[in-house]
Amino acid sequence: MVKEKPDLSFWQIWNMCFGFLGIQFGFALQNANVSRIFQTLGAEMDTIPLLWIAGPVTGLIVQPIVGHFSDKTWTRLGRRRPYFLYGALATSLALVVMPNASVLWMAAGMLWIMDAAINVSMEPFRAFVGDNLPKRQQAKGYAMQSFFIGIGAVVASMLPWILAQFGVSNQAPEGTIPDTVRYAFYAGAVVLFAAVAWTVFRSREYSPEQLAEFEAAEPANERHHSERREAAAYRRSALAWLSPGLLASFAIWLWDWHPQLYILSVALVVFGLLQLWVAQNRARGGVDNGMATVMDDLFSMPTAMKQLAVVQFFSWFALFAMWIYTTAAVTGVHFGSSDPSSAAYNEGANWVGVLFAAYNGFSALAAVVIPVMVRHFGLRRAHLLNLLLGAAGLASFLVVSDPTLLLVAMVGVGFAWASILSLPYAMLAGCLPAAKMGVYMGIFNFFIVIPQLLAASVLGLILRLGFDNQPIYALAIGAVSLVIAGVATLRVSQNGAALSQSPSVS
Repeated sequence: MVKEKPDLSFWQIWNMCFGFLGIQFGFALQNANVSRIFQTLGAEMDTIPLLWIAGPVTGLIVQPIVGHFSDKTWTRLGRRRPYFLYGALATSLALVVMPNASVLWMAAGMLWIMDAAINVSMEPFRAFVGDNLPKRQQAKGYAMQSFFIGIGAVVASMLPWILAQFGVSNQAPEGTIPDTVRYAFYAGAVVLFAAVAWTVFRSREYSPEQLAEFEAAEPANERHHSERREAAAYRRSALAWLSPGLLASFAIWLWDWHPQLYILSVALVVFGLLQLWVAQNRARGGVDNGMATVMDDLFSMPTAMKQLAVVQFFSWFALFAMWIYTTAAVTGVHFGSSDPSSAAYNEGANWVGVLFAAYNGFSALAAVVIPVMVRHFGLRRAHLLNLLLGAAGLASFLVVSDPTLLLVAMVGVGFAWASILSLPYAMLAGCLPAAKMGVYMGIFNFFIVIPQLLAASVLGLILRLGFDNQPIYALAIGAVSLVIAGVATLRVSQNGAALSQSPSVS
């Protein structure tokens, strides 16, 4: 008898996705305020991208590892939920400490800790939807996650501005974080932990044995299995990554190029060394460990996943440019101040929080509209349309002078954000094996992390050399990147169940 996952009710999907509200609450506080915190503590404009690499690097390391181990975990709390709970606890503690940083290095260090903890909770949430929902409901599940992401981020992004309206001090002595930001982070710690705990204790998970039965019921041509790569292949690949990495690092040192370029060159070297380590272990006949398994899975990704990697790369390059530079762009261009201690700068920084809240609010509405778009246009064309709307929103920052009108630009950004958080995962989930759902979702995060590392490496340099260090042009670069991502979406394979789904909003 064929055994398939049963459909879940609206409230069951609601409960399993509700924790994302809390995760995004913390993530949105970080996105809207970290550049402000860095500038307040004395960071120079062209060093801010370097300080932001905490998120990409921790995601690159933590997500595939957490995914691999959560695939193999089974406890009284289940498979994914222990990671939700302990990651949320660590993130909440980091949110309390972060706004009390008194020096720049302390704030940067807390960002690393906070991002690592957020990633421990966030990665298994993606796999959670793939584990629990049948393919016909997966797009609905990811859309529900996008809805909660939008709702959580609306309040979180606006919180400093809201607190200022109630009389909380929005200015502080030079080098001190304003009370509006500190109290917002404290509230975020409470909301994050409470929301994640709701999902942990109000959801259930299928056992590994049940998931194996569900996967066995799928048609054989819809299953994907990774291949074990030989040591010689890893050696050749290691050389291909190590050589340019070492040469680039030497050139940066020899000609005293911008030190942010080391992010790229060192990343190439590290990836080459990891492959060389796997090759040596495999050649000696050593037992495959988690790193070797992740590497094998990386090099044998399903075709649709490889094609979606390009889409994700350009999408997240644009998002990272927006998160890093919107505060500096709006305060400098629309509010006329680059001095973090001035009233105009802090008013502009708070307005950026409102703008970020707006795009997240529009993304919550878009999460309801997007399934309708998918029914009419299909997953690929719906995603293309949403990315083009986002590109138009970012580009409009260059031509709109009234900061109030920037709220209109956030409509397009909100649709792009909701789509980026849902449709690529809906396209992907149907081609992944249940036993490796976590690790492949973690590997998929590489193509979110790599463009962020690239942005951290080159965006500051591009602005300094080509645009007189004007941060507004980072948003223009982001707009172009979203257009490229949209066009790349049309190349994603339409084979597989996930791409043929027509999710409903009911």
